[in-house]
Amino acid sequence: MQSGAIPVADLAGGLDLYRTLESGQSYLWRRSDGEMYTGEPAPGAWYYTVVDGAVASRASGGSHVEPDSGAVIRARLRDGRLEWQSSIDAEPLLGRLLRLDDDLDAIAAAAPDDPLVREAYDAHQGMRLVEDPPFGTLISFICSAQMRVSRIHSMVSTLAREYGDPIEFDGETYHAFPTPDQLATATEAELRDLGLGYRAPYVVRTAEMVADGEAHPAEARTLEYEAAREYLTQFVGVGDKVADCVLLFSLGFDEAVPLDTWIRSAIEEYYPGCDRGSYAATSRAIRDRLGGEYAGYAQTYVFHHLRTGE
Repeated sequence: MQSGAIPVADLAGGLDLYRTLESGQSYLWRRSDGEMYTGEPAPGAWYYTVVDGAVASRASGGSHVEPDSGAVIRARLRDGRLEWQSSIDAEPLLGRLLRLDDDLDAIAAAAPDDPLVREAYDAHQGMRLVEDPPFGTLISFICSAQMRVSRIHSMVSTLAREYGDPIEFDGETYHAFPTPDQLATATEAELRDLGLGYRAPYVVRTAEMVADGEAHPAEARTLEYEAAREYLTQFVGVGDKVADCVLLFSLGFDEAVPLDTWIRSAIEEYYPGCDRGSYAATSRAIRDRLGGEYAGYAQTYVFHHLRTGE
């Protein structure tokens, strides 16, 4: 086992691990007490995720990881430090997954002088955007339609348990999120039995598209923002909102503002002039209103603030 610790004081703007991982951005991390997305923080609890073998091998310089397996990363905040444990040197990878290089102070300072945005930034200091793996993020947000965050997390965890590789680490068994090939073996009936409902055929078909090389969500990374969003909508079950979630929480498009129920409510109450009828036009207007380049950061803070009432 390898381990390390990063002083939170060294991170511009700090780090609130609970809000970062339980704010509706990520469904690929889990909490050691099994109570993630219950609305209650667990100070000092371990969070963990599993990265695939290719990512783990690159992060470890090609050593310590079997080519076809993955690596578990555990992280927690304790005594002012972000502690981690893994079978690899996970610090560089953890920095990317939790975007520890982001200057939250500068991002908040650059936000528009808007009462709601300022209130959200002040209430949730240290919440960072995540950069989750593209395929897992895509499937997670296909599952998100008309679902509470706790139910989405449960669905994604079930997919990992049923179809992902088991990874042994520190005497425990963890499950990686399934690869496209693994998930493409699932049937619609199986996924319906697991509680995915009408989302089942979307998940199967999207997994088949990626497994067959027809398309891959990571390919959107090289495109301009609106072209990237359009590219992602070719996947079955992916509309503009889901595409924006993948762009924001996986592919580094910090300007993306997913127009979900909470943000549409915010537009209606606080920014009615941004409602331009179509998704594309409303998206452009609210991105400008929330600060352009980092509009997705502001959106994430506002979303969490309105959803939790904190």
